[in-house]
Amino acid sequence: MALWGGRFSSGPDHAFKQFNDSLPFDYQMAEEDIIGSVAWAGALQQVDVLTADEHQKLVAGLNELLHEVQQNPNAIATAGDEDIHSYVEAKLIEKVGDLGKKLHTGRSRNDQVATDFRLWSRKTAKQLLAAIASLKNALVTLAEKEFGTVLPGYTHLQRAQPVLFSHWCMAYFEMLERDEARLESALSRINVCPLGSGALAGTAYAIDREQLAANLGFDRASRNSLDAVSDRDFVVELLSCASISMMHLSRLAEDMIFYNSGEAGFIELADSVTSGSSLMPQKKNPDALELIRGKTGRVFGAFSAMMMTLKALPLAYNKDMQEDKEGLFDAMPTWLACIHMAEACIKGVKVNADKTKAAAQGGHANATELADYLVAKGIPFREGHHIVGELVQVAISEGKNLEDLSLSQFKAVCDVIAEDVYPVLELQACLDARLALGGTSPTQVQFAISNAKKNAEFTVRDATLNDVEAIAELIQYWAREGENLPRAKSDMIHSINEFAVTEVNGKVTGCASLYIYDTGLAEIRSLGVNPESNVKGQGRALVNHLIEKGGKLALGRIIVLTRVPGFFSKLGFADSHKSQLPEKVMKDCELCLRKDNCDEVAMDYLIARPNSLRIDCRNVA
Repeated sequence: MALWGGRFSSGPDHAFKQFNDSLPFDYQMAEEDIIGSVAWAGALQQVDVLTADEHQKLVAGLNELLHEVQQNPNAIATAGDEDIHSYVEAKLIEKVGDLGKKLHTGRSRNDQVATDFRLWSRKTAKQLLAAIASLKNALVTLAEKEFGTVLPGYTHLQRAQPVLFSHWCMAYFEMLERDEARLESALSRINVCPLGSGALAGTAYAIDREQLAANLGFDRASRNSLDAVSDRDFVVELLSCASISMMHLSRLAEDMIFYNSGEAGFIELADSVTSGSSLMPQKKNPDALELIRGKTGRVFGAFSAMMMTLKALPLAYNKDMQEDKEGLFDAMPTWLACIHMAEACIKGVKVNADKTKAAAQGGHANATELADYLVAKGIPFREGHHIVGELVQVAISEGKNLEDLSLSQFKAVCDVIAEDVYPVLELQACLDARLALGGTSPTQVQFAISNAKKNAEFTVRDATLNDVEAIAELIQYWAREGENLPRAKSDMIHSINEFAVTEVNGKVTGCASLYIYDTGLAEIRSLGVNPESNVKGQGRALVNHLIEKGGKLALGRIIVLTRVPGFFSKLGFADSHKSQLPEKVMKDCELCLRKDNCDEVAMDYLIARPNSLRIDCRNVA
């Protein structure tokens, strides 16, 4: 089905249709197209283009279609429609008849595809952020496990100075920190809603675009319709983030490939990320790491292609922009897969500490320490550098390390060298000397590891149906502990819009819900945080998030029944009394086994209270 046939006396040539159609790849935005259409239906009802009954039928049809595409999304690709928008509209018309033709009122495929693409990009970016956080965790865990293991550090792929293996781990942790920050920053610019911009000039209907943006989870609506439909900066930015991060992953892969080689033998990769040879039975090839290295060029290529596509396009939409998707649809899953594979390699690696130490002791890696020793004896560094170079030549001619030279051999080159030189040349002394911030001394590396663990961040957001299992586990745990009332999973599904969750490294670690009674009174319920999560402030974040949500919903009062009144008082709640909570008493308390022996305290929060009573949850221990 094409959406533009009236102007043409005949259909498109078959070859052109194949050349023009985008459904074989933009089918991946099916869910986003339907979600955007549900929101647009709501906007059309608000401006009286749709009646309440029409809106209800359209939303029911769209939800039915959403369920169908979720069951078998790949089947859409071969449906024969021009694009995902044509497919969704055709299927909707099959379900609701000609009513489905009203949905596109005031909307263009230009703002529709821009919205779909941003929704897809936002979802994918969040998956990537969770994966990066998990890889960072794996590196910190390996750094802790191998703390004290010594590794030769390299420049020009020549042994330079000894470092802790943990220091190497934390170097890649720092790179991933920057990758994460770049992607988070890009996500803030992705999260702008173009819907309602029309083809290029805006919509003629009095759509509340800010409300429409909020309904789709965007931070705000776009401010210029021309820019909104033609902007693909966010695609370039995502591909840039992907390219930089893939460069880091490729460097990690190259290091590990070298460390795993027979020549180095510093590490052994797990069987699960290696393969064998069809001819040589002794081989164990680092294929996972080589593929990470290889796929990096693929992501770089998508970035370069997108820049070339956009470099001279006039405003507003041009069909060239159809080329924005295939590159990103390939690059983002490739990046994600490489992050997961890098994590698998890190988690399964075995470090040969004896070999790394022996290599660190070779190559005269303590030469810099000897030069510093001479500086301490009053010799200018440049002169000391020359003296140490001569001593290295002596050591090479003798087939020895510097620390193995006799005192007479040292003095033959420089007579200020004394017996106290030998402790300076010990491997541990070389490490301990690097005490400045960011150095490889055990003290500094431990500081870096501790900071990485302490600064583990969490996010708080509204829950989705994908969170139901995690929420159920949390509620069941605290119900067994006697802190919360149990809830059926079906109840959680029906009331998922009431819940907020916290995430640490992409995993749900806390939940709470805001239940609104018929009178408009609201209650915070089912508040609980995973006891094994060591990231503080999540409970406070959840409460503050629900208070803010209550304010947006024009609620005046939020109540809690709690055994920890001190926690809630810090967040601006005041003592109340159960007699003032008839809805609560009737609904839950009368069913509670401990109703006659209750030790919970009633508290409430008035939304109109000054914000000064609120506390930043991130700054409370």
